[in-house]
Amino acid sequence: MNCNLKSIRQNFPLLQNKKLIYFDNAATTQKPQTVIQTLTDYYQKQNANVDRGAYQLSAEATIEYEKVREKVAEFIHAKSEREVVFTKGTTQAINWIANGFVQKQLNEDDEIVVSIMEHHSNFLPWQIIAQNTHAKLKCVKMNSDYTLDMQDLKSKITEKTKFVAITAVSNVLGIVNPISEICKIAHQNNALVLVDAAQAVPSMPIDVQKWNADFVAFSGHKMLGPTGVGVLWGKGELLKDCAPLEYGGGMINDVSLDNVILKDVPWRFEGGTPNIAGVIGLGKAIDFLKKIGMQNILEREKNLTKILLEKICNIEGVKVYANPNQNQTGIVSFNIGKVHPHDVATFLDAFGIAIRTGHHCAIPLMHELKVSGTCRASLYFYNTEEEIEQFVQKIKKARDFFGFYQK
Repeated sequence: MNCNLKSIRQNFPLLQNKKLIYFDNAATTQKPQTVIQTLTDYYQKQNANVDRGAYQLSAEATIEYEKVREKVAEFIHAKSEREVVFTKGTTQAINWIANGFVQKQLNEDDEIVVSIMEHHSNFLPWQIIAQNTHAKLKCVKMNSDYTLDMQDLKSKITEKTKFVAITAVSNVLGIVNPISEICKIAHQNNALVLVDAAQAVPSMPIDVQKWNADFVAFSGHKMLGPTGVGVLWGKGELLKDCAPLEYGGGMINDVSLDNVILKDVPWRFEGGTPNIAGVIGLGKAIDFLKKIGMQNILEREKNLTKILLEKICNIEGVKVYANPNQNQTGIVSFNIGKVHPHDVATFLDAFGIAIRTGHHCAIPLMHELKVSGTCRASLYFYNTEEEIEQFVQKIKKARDFFGFYQK
């Protein structure tokens, strides 16, 4: 990828800003011009509602919208495009499963298993429905090297476990969890599994059938797509048992005064006017990623992360929450002595370096790490070795600038 990295970066308008080093890709990625232009083209040339009009413009918009469902299914190796539901993001997808499927199946003393490294989006919904149903929420620990404690997971998934909700990649630690193994353990105990793949789908090849998960959720904006669009994938027979949480136009076949007949899956979940432009833009983002190749993207991220970790782990006074020997994506969290992460981010911003700081919507993990927050640099395939070198030099400057805090 190095040979054509310059030409790849030219596709991203914001990356043409020579003063910007964008290391906040775990929050959202930059958008290529093809995605941006697709949004403009839709509103200028195709703007019509889908599944509504008996006229050509509406038919064309519907075709383009549904083509993306097929692209997503192919991208994640689903059995059928009818297993793909469009949402506004990972958070909505998880909440739909928690409230429209899992909650109605829980009884008192049933168990839900999550991990300590979950984003709030994959922690809070399970915490709330456990409280509402008097089920028990169990949390899997991590090892000292920041990997998931698989022995603890095996001990906590029991015959009482009804559901396991797990992240494929930690948005704080960058650790890649063994999803296939976790699904196997859960299924041996007759438990179902939802995977939060928000950080995984943008960075590596995904095969939901090899994972054998029951539900998978991810967001478009973390994979070059627009904000406000995401995907819920589920096994077809399970989606049929999920209740929609929103009712309205476009998701019914018939309505009488005392009954409603819903459309088939997946359309029964997409009531109202969807984010048509966003979905079509997501399709264009998938085209861009496929052209580069997800295996190439994975290898690029691994190489960049290795370079960053080798450099930053050798800076005196910097605590890195990572194990360089573990399978890392482009996410690296760290702190500089006792300096508040926000102060570090402000210092770096003066040099045009954008990182994320705070608790990263993972407060239980922050408690486990015994910190209030961290600095997080998150790399993507379009970042460069030169940017990493500049970043490392500015980290050293920040350490020296705030040195009096470390006494």
